[in-house]
Amino acid sequence: MKSLYLLFMFALLVQTSLFAQETVLQDTIKVEKQKKDSTTSVGAFISHQTDAIIGSVFGPSKQLSNADSIINKFDANPSFGIYKDNYFIVGTQMLSKPTKYNSDAKFQISIMHRITNSTLPFKTYAFLTYTQKAFWDVFQDSFPFRDLNYNPTLGVGKALVRDNRFLGTLTFQFEHESNGKDGEDSRSWNKVSFGTYFTLDDHFTLQTKAWIPIVDGTNNKDIVKYSGWGLMAMEYSSPKKKYNIGCVVTKRGGVNLNANIELNFSIRLFSDDNQYLFLQYYNGYGESMLDYNKHRQRIRLGFVIKPTFITMY
Repeated sequence: MKSLYLLFMFALLVQTSLFAQETVLQDTIKVEKQKKDSTTSVGAFISHQTDAIIGSVFGPSKQLSNADSIINKFDANPSFGIYKDNYFIVGTQMLSKPTKYNSDAKFQISIMHRITNSTLPFKTYAFLTYTQKAFWDVFQDSFPFRDLNYNPTLGVGKALVRDNRFLGTLTFQFEHESNGKDGEDSRSWNKVSFGTYFTLDDHFTLQTKAWIPIVDGTNNKDIVKYSGWGLMAMEYSSPKKKYNIGCVVTKRGGVNLNANIELNFSIRLFSDDNQYLFLQYYNGYGESMLDYNKHRQRIRLGFVIKPTFITMY
């Protein structure tokens, strides 16, 4: 009888222990499931909020419908084409009487060559650009060129795509800029620049660019103070791009709110091409390499040939 009692108590003890272990195991599984569900919910919430923010900032593109078409748009464009605005304008110094000494012509030639398609790592592409800007004293005897600025670059770019929506581009470039002169008139510097270009909707674009300056010119050690270390540009294009309005703000050196400002206004001359009547206003320093440390406030009028896909500043 005593043996039966001991056997009964042992069986009861084993059953109680097994029940306790099963309860602990179920509680552990429940906690792990709750953690997993919580992590999934947080991830879904972050993804949803990101999509909501992007949807509120970036409007839908009517030109491109999916990621592949965006990449194909880049790769289908001619490998050689216009990079920045190509223009020829004539004007004078504001707030003073126009003379042949304070009036001039300014023109810019800017081209780009895409070395590769978007086949590099992370679907990036390599490209070369060359921009030349000239300041021409056309009202003086013998029509001398006052300054020529040369700006070749080598860069890598990437199209930004999310949820079949074209957001813009990222660029990383090595830049050189100089005026090709020697002696006291020599000006030059190099830059490592990081740029973003955002298509907010079918009318508004936003561009930002910052650079790390490498100043090697002996006559322009303080060029960053006047020509700055970054810019922000916004452009509006009317329906069918009948006219464009652009504003470029270049932050000069220092911590105070100083900037060089450029305003552009263009009206399409013909409905089937990219030629525009062009008005440009500039206020600040650094418009030309030679006179980078001299303040200029000029207004000029002429014509411009604009890029058909993306306009860079």
